[in-house]
Amino acid sequence: MNESIIADFGGRLIVPERGHEEPVRGRIVLSQRRLVLATDDGKTTVPLSSVFDIVVGDVPHGMQKFFNDSVTVAYRRDGDQNVAVVESDGDTIDRFVTVLFRAHLSGTEALVKHPARVGGRANDGANARRAALSLDTGRVTFDTGDSSFGIDLRVVSDFAKTNRTLAGQKRSVIAVRHVPDGTALLSLVSLPSGRLLNLLGRYLRLEYDEMREELADVDLSEDELEVLMGIYSTGEGANLASMLDVEPSRLTMVLNSLEDSGLVVNDDVTKLSPMGRTVVNDRLEDVNT
Repeated sequence: MNESIIADFGGRLIVPERGHEEPVRGRIVLSQRRLVLATDDGKTTVPLSSVFDIVVGDVPHGMQKFFNDSVTVAYRRDGDQNVAVVESDGDTIDRFVTVLFRAHLSGTEALVKHPARVGGRANDGANARRAALSLDTGRVTFDTGDSSFGIDLRVVSDFAKTNRTLAGQKRSVIAVRHVPDGTALLSLVSLPSGRLLNLLGRYLRLEYDEMREELADVDLSEDELEVLMGIYSTGEGANLASMLDVEPSRLTMVLNSLEDSGLVVNDDVTKLSPMGRTVVNDRLEDVNT
């Protein structure tokens, strides 16, 4: 393998293409062009261009009893659909999944309309632009060469695959709804193939589900929720103690707790973190439904 190796680790594998019925020990090597699964009985090389799905933690039927922390890679060879399941410790699998998605998607030329809608209104002034896609920690970034912009995955409220007209042509796109800085936006992303668009959808689903799991663990007191709502409604730099009619010392304790939970940040002024903004948006949706 002449290209640079971006992942190399040991684990357990099932490769049905090679007749495996139970996991065997092996080595997993990933480059920018291929995935190699090596065991004592040989190796399987999977070109990344043949991979059409990546599923984390949900193994094919009949293999559930064998695996805990795992990722299933689905690929095509000679017209047939195949799968391979890789298992290792949780941290290793998490890192592998990240670099696997990046190897497939980073650098791909996307056609992006950002934002296509602001609030409930179409953004008629925005044109679809071609941009190089990259996956950063918690963020999908687009670089046009002249500028860059991105979608913070921690403030995504919904996404779906649909068909929209971009650059005068009807295309399959992923429509991403997100709420940065309190403004609801809709962005449209199209990729060169359905295979790549499916993989981007899988990546968004994985990040979205992880974020939702984190939010499910957030247990707020009434005081904490009131302070979050206060920051949201008044903006940065407001006198929260006066507005909420609370003692400054008590407010400081609540803010420290919220900061420890990652819901507010204090950069000269106190403001909601992306997760804090998502918590508030969720609570507002609950009230309005």
